Amino acid sequence: MKVAVYPGSFDPITNGHLDIIKRAANVFDEVIVVVLLNPQKKGLFSVEERLELIKRVLKFNQNIKIECYNGLLVDFMKEKGAKVIIKGLRAMSDFEYEFQMALMNNKLDPDVETVFMMTRAEYSYLSSSSVKQVAVFGGCIKGLVPDEIISDILKKSQSSK
Repeated sequence: MKVAVYPGSFDPITNGHLDIIKRAANVFDEVIVVVLLNPQKKGLFSVEERLELIKRVLKFNQNIKIECYNGLLVDFMKEKGAKVIIKGLRAMSDFEYEFQMALMNNKLDPDVETVFMMTRAEYSYLSSSSVKQVAVFGGCIKGLVPDEIISDILKKSQSSK
């Protein structure tokens, strides 16, 4: 059974993330979406809230699991018996950073491979940070994130002003 892990902060999950998750689920037997805790980032949503939002939008996908982890990704991979990390790429600037991370993860565990998936063109500009910025200033985020979580994002963004 081929298990792949799609890590990120997902604060919040975007349609670009969902696109990569669904495409990865068509390639691998199981995809684990893991919300990693990044002490250098202050999130809009708590980890628990992010997990709930992701579960809400992915509730009908049988081969996708959602978890969180506080530690090295390669340690999570070992715990789950996974050998493949999925990373989405939007632009060359993403590649440079993700390439460094892939090399570091491979150094920490030579059995771990990173698979890069190019985003679809319509999501190439999309990031969680840009969604949060648009939401904080009252802009329209329809089409950027799943419809079922728009109200959560707008509510949280307005309360954080």
